[in-house]
Amino acid sequence: MNCDMDGSSGIFTREQAWYWENGAREHVAVEARELFTADINAASAAALDAGVTELIVCDTHHGGGNFIREKLLSDPRVKYLYRSVGLENGRRRWMPGLDETVHALMLPGHHAKAFTQGAFLPHTWNFEWVDFTINGQSVGEIGIEACYAGHWEIPLIFVQGDEAACRETRLQFPWAATAAVKRGTTESCTGLDQKSAQKETARGVAQAIQNLRAGAVRPYKPTLPMTITLRMRTMDGAAKAAQRPGVLRLDDHTVEGRVGRQADVVKWLLGTGLDMTP
Repeated sequence: MNCDMDGSSGIFTREQAWYWENGAREHVAVEARELFTADINAASAAALDAGVTELIVCDTHHGGGNFIREKLLSDPRVKYLYRSVGLENGRRRWMPGLDETVHALMLPGHHAKAFTQGAFLPHTWNFEWVDFTINGQSVGEIGIEACYAGHWEIPLIFVQGDEAACRETRLQFPWAATAAVKRGTTESCTGLDQKSAQKETARGVAQAIQNLRAGAVRPYKPTLPMTITLRMRTMDGAAKAAQRPGVLRLDDHTVEGRVGRQADVVKWLLGTGLDMTP
């Protein structure tokens, strides 16, 4: 379970979601982290109630460090990872613990891709990325993470977020269960109270586990090698990306790379993936 914060219930303002920005108030940050932690606890409990025997919960928002550890659900079936990049077998990698032993990927708290209308804080990885495509299909972070998981034949089965994020999920992954807990307007949103949102999330998690058991899901498997294009907001961003080995600059704002493994979906550009440089 890879946990972002932008799509979590109770997070209704930019100040809450991106509390590290200049001017954000400390009490808002504390409240947001508490809401996020409670939301993840509810999703974890729902997965365990649905019969999951082992759950990896990774904090991926802004690289991690958002969970309030002492308030996390305490259960021996749950393993917590507090950063999105960590050590595994002595090597740094993105999403440690994700391998062939994992049966499914769940993405609570996620958001829609950059420039999505009617979405709360829509973006793809950072503000410099305008459009990320895999073999011509435009995807956001949901699609990028699903592609990475697909390297091990792991299907995406659940996404929680605002209505736009859930709509994006259903269009690309129609077998995935979703839980829409709010409606966005770029930098603010409205939504369910957290108790009601957690009930909706639990419903979605239970449906996702049921779909998995029924064999009604499948991993994201783009044709390999994958052709990945990225349109940047600035010409400087594209110029910098084009300096990486094997990256082709298509025009002032667009770069392209070809990769032979799904696990390298962003490594060609960021170095983020398996066997990362120390």
